[in-house]
Amino acid sequence: MQGVRRYGTLADGGVRLELTSTTTSPLAIDVAESTEMRIQRLISENPVIIFSRSSCCMCHVMKRLLSAIGMHPTVIELEEDEIGALNNHEVAASTTDRRDGGAPALYIGGVLVGGLESLVALHLSGHLVPKLIEVGVLENNMVL
Repeated sequence: MQGVRRYGTLADGGVRLELTSTTTSPLAIDVAESTEMRIQRLISENPVIIFSRSSCCMCHVMKRLLSAIGMHPTVIELEEDEIGALNNHEVAASTTDRRDGGAPALYIGGVLVGGLESLVALHLSGHLVPKLIEVGVLENNMVL
């Protein structure tokens, strides 16, 4: 069986999850589920999700920016062999070129936003908070 292991709360308020093989996970997933299918399922199940590499400084900045506006995304750390599956999903999902391809990759409401550069651009343009309100992770009265 394959599953997701939960490692508890991180210092910045997030939760670390890893997609690894395990037989003892309470969140066990069907063996037949491919990495691509898991990635798609996680995107559809989480309103805001970041796919990252371990110790990724850009992911840390993404989490801090989102935390500063009052939301804590789901963060999935991918192994190097899983990054290819994420890249394949991005090519299928995206209609624009992404110079910061691979991890970190942010999805809001099931839609690929991109990497850190895309997130900062969305925030500076004033569109990030309305998008987070639209997907239901922020309330309109929470934002100053």
